Amino acid sequence: MLGTVVATAAIDAINPCAIGVLILMVSVLLAARQSTSRMLLLGGLYIVSVFTIYLLAGLGLLYFLSTIPLWLTEYLSITVGLLMVAAGLLEIKDFFWYGRWFSLTIPGRFVKKVHVMSSKATIPGVLLLGAFVSAVELPCTGAPYLAIITLLSQYFDFTAFLLLVLYNIIFILPLIIILILVAVGKKLHEIKAWKQRTRHYMRLGMGLLLVYLGWLLIFIANGTINLG
Repeated sequence: MLGTVVATAAIDAINPCAIGVLILMVSVLLAARQSTSRMLLLGGLYIVSVFTIYLLAGLGLLYFLSTIPLWLTEYLSITVGLLMVAAGLLEIKDFFWYGRWFSLTIPGRFVKKVHVMSSKATIPGVLLLGAFVSAVELPCTGAPYLAIITLLSQYFDFTAFLLLVLYNIIFILPLIIILILVAVGKKLHEIKAWKQRTRHYMRLGMGLLLVYLGWLLIFIANGTINLG
C-alpha cells in the first residue's frame, strides 16, 4: 500500500491542472511587480489551501466509504475500478491525440473564472482560489485520488489516515518546487515551456497508472488480492 500510495501521488502531482493554475497566478504577481517575499507568501497560501481542501475532502470521503456495508463495498470497488480504467484510457488517448474528442480537463467555463480569480492577488483571494481550483480540477486530478481513497477505505485506521496525509504532501511538492524556482530567478516562460513539452508524457503516465489502479481495485474487490 505504501508503494502504491507514493507512486500514485508522485504521478498525480505532475499534472497540468494544478501546475498550470500556479504558473498563471505567479505570472499575475510578476506582472503586478510584487516583491519576492509577497509572491512566496501568496503562492504558499495558495498551496496550503489546495492541500487543506484536498485532505479534508479525502478524509470525508474515506470515512464515508468505510461506513458502507461490506457486501456493498465489493460492488462499489468494482464500479470505481471500471471508472479508473476508462479514465486511464482517456488519458492514454491524449498521449496520441492531445485535446481531441473528450479529455479529462478543467471545464472551459471554469478556466475563465480561474483567470479572473488569479488577478486578485490578495490573501483572501489566493485562499479562495486554492479552494476553487481544488473543487473544479477534480475531473483532471480526482481519478487517482478517488482510487487511493477507495483502497484505503478497505482498512480505515490511523495508518490509512497517515497514508492519506502523505499522499497530499507529495501532491503539492511540485507546486512548492515551482514557486521556489521562480523566487530564486528561474524564468517563468521556461517552466511554461517545460509544461507544454511534457504534458503528453504526463497524460501517458497518468493513464497507465489509472489502468493499474482500476484493475487493482477490481482484484481486491473479488478477493484475488487480499490487503489484510
